[in-house]
Amino acid sequence: MSDLWNPVHQPQPQDYTYDLERALNAIVGVHSVVPPDAFTAETLGTERAGNGVLIAPHNVVLTIGYLVTEAEQVWLHFNGGKVVPGHVMAYDQETGFGLIQPLARIDAPALELGSSASTTVGDDVVVAGAGGRSRSVAARIAAKQEFAGYWEYVLDEAIFTTPSHPNWGGTGLIGADGKLIGIGSLQLEQTRGENQTQHINMVVPIDLLKPILNDLMTLGRPNRPVRPWLGLFATEIESRVVIAGLAGQGPAKRANLKTGDLVVSVAGREVTDLASLFRGVWSLGEAGVEVPLRVHREGRTFDVRITSSDRNSFLKRPKLH
Repeated sequence: MSDLWNPVHQPQPQDYTYDLERALNAIVGVHSVVPPDAFTAETLGTERAGNGVLIAPHNVVLTIGYLVTEAEQVWLHFNGGKVVPGHVMAYDQETGFGLIQPLARIDAPALELGSSASTTVGDDVVVAGAGGRSRSVAARIAAKQEFAGYWEYVLDEAIFTTPSHPNWGGTGLIGADGKLIGIGSLQLEQTRGENQTQHINMVVPIDLLKPILNDLMTLGRPNRPVRPWLGLFATEIESRVVIAGLAGQGPAKRANLKTGDLVVSVAGREVTDLASLFRGVWSLGEAGVEVPLRVHREGRTFDVRITSSDRNSFLKRPKLH
C-alpha cells in the first residue's frame, strides 16, 4: 500500500477549483489512549491513531468514533506542528461519527459541511489525511450502496472510494466544491474480474451527521431511542449468517450463544444477511427489548430469547481532565 504515497497519487492544486492547501490544513492527526480495562481495549487496542477534520462553524474535530471510544487521553496534531489536547464530546453508535473538542486555542481553517447526497459514482474527490498533500489521495467515488458491518452496524448508503487511502481512519472526503462530504471508516477489498481485487475505502456520508450534530454538541448523544444491542460479531457465508465472535459479558454471551452458531431467523423473520439480522433486531423496539432468535448448532435448531442492552452502558464515559 505504500506506493499510494507516491506523488502520482497525490492531489494537485491545479486540478481543483477550491483552495486545496487550505482545505488540507483542516485535517488533523488524532492520537488516543484507552485504559487497559476498557470494554473495547481488546478489539480496538489501547493506543489508536488516525485522522479528523476541523469542521465549521463549530471548530470541533469530526472523526470516526472507534478512534476515540473510551479514550482517557486524546491529542490533536495540526499540520503546522502544533499539538493540543482534546476532549471526546460524543460518539454515535448508529452512524459511527465521533466529536472531539480541542482544549487549547487553535489557528487552523475549518471545512464546511457539503452534501453527500448530491455526489454520484465517478465523481473526483480527495481522501485527505493529516500531513497535507503528501498524505492525501486523489480518488473517485466507486460506488454508493448499503454497507453492513459485523459489529451490528448498517448504513443505508455508504460511499466507497478508490484508490484506497492507506491510513483511512477518520480521513476527510472532500468534494468538488471543497466541502466535507464524508469521514473515512474502513478499507475493504473489491473483486475486479477473475482473480483480481482492489482495495477501496468505505466512507460514512456527511448527511448522516447533520440531523444529529446539535444533539452531539449539547447532549453528547443523539436525542433518539437507543437501538437494542446483542453483543455479537457475525459474518455472511453463502446466504447464511454465522456468529464469528461474542462481546465479553454481552447479551448474546450471557444467553449462551456460541461462535459458529447459525442465526436462522429473528422474531420469525428469516435471516439471510447481516443487514436483515440487525434490522430485524432493531425493529423490535429500544434497548432492553427481548429478542427472539432461532439458531442452528451442530445439527440442532432451537429458539433462544435474548434480553438486549444499550451498548453504551458497557463503555467508559469520557472524562474532562
